[in-house]
Amino acid sequence: MNRITAFSLIVLASLGMTFAQAPNSADVAAIKSMCGCHSITFDYAETFHQDPNYEIHQPYHAKAAAEWIFVEEETEDKIVIQHLLVVQDSIIVKHWRQDWLFENQDIHQFTNTRTWKHAQLPANQVKGQWSQKVYQVDDSPRYQGNATWVHVDGRHFWENTADAPLPRREFSKRSDYQVMERTNRHEILDYGWVHVQDNRKIIREGRADSVLVLEKGLNDYTKIDDSNCQAAMDWWETNQAYWALVRAEWDEVFAANETVQLKKKVDDTFLWKALFTYGDEAAELATKKPKKVSARIEEIIASYLVSQEDLGSVEQE
Repeated sequence: MNRITAFSLIVLASLGMTFAQAPNSADVAAIKSMCGCHSITFDYAETFHQDPNYEIHQPYHAKAAAEWIFVEEETEDKIVIQHLLVVQDSIIVKHWRQDWLFENQDIHQFTNTRTWKHAQLPANQVKGQWSQKVYQVDDSPRYQGNATWVHVDGRHFWENTADAPLPRREFSKRSDYQVMERTNRHEILDYGWVHVQDNRKIIREGRADSVLVLEKGLNDYTKIDDSNCQAAMDWWETNQAYWALVRAEWDEVFAANETVQLKKKVDDTFLWKALFTYGDEAAELATKKPKKVSARIEEIIASYLVSQEDLGSVEQE
């Protein structure tokens, strides 16, 4: 380095200027190693509580013979990972999605009852970190959080705590709590990866939170041969264009609104049902007439958005 260049760097540093940091290659490798074809088990069990009258719910167990997990989009500082569930070898269910963004400062935090509020994080807080943004099956929001990938003693994991809506296994069955505070750990293992959860089921009424019960979760992803997920690969080839338009519309919604609040139903129909139904009709049209399809997607999503004037007025779950 010559004297002029070195002097310039010193001057810039003295002015408080910083240079963009490139993502750690080990972080990228860990995130992408979650991809592939997997068999999965889902286990959740409630543990501690303080109310002597509270009755622990039965443990939850489910399994999936195959789930295809793959990188749908990738840039230097963004990795979009889509999950597709394979049921009975041939039935495909578009499952959840996780976006990983490097040193991301813009997040929408879940507050209560289908409501997410924008937060701008300071640059020094997210330095070297990745945010994980988790989305519903219809690409509507679930929860988001930032943390640093840790690579130490042969272990590779990421852990964050974030508020989230009730999980799908409970949102239609329970109304005794409003928020799940999730501590999520994604850890890469030799045979695949695990999603370990230490959750607090929170009653959020008024200004004070109270903890109803704690819960332990373990989602175990074991890699299997990719041929078990061929049906999912074929399905995505047909439906990819439609869901790319859905994601683009959600990006517009988040960019335009500090607070996003969703209605529970419109015309007695859930949002996911409306988008999936139209997706079945528009899968091929999405590649031929994307503007027409985008316009209809915009109409559907807009019908479920609570206006800025009416924020806070939606019914409880």
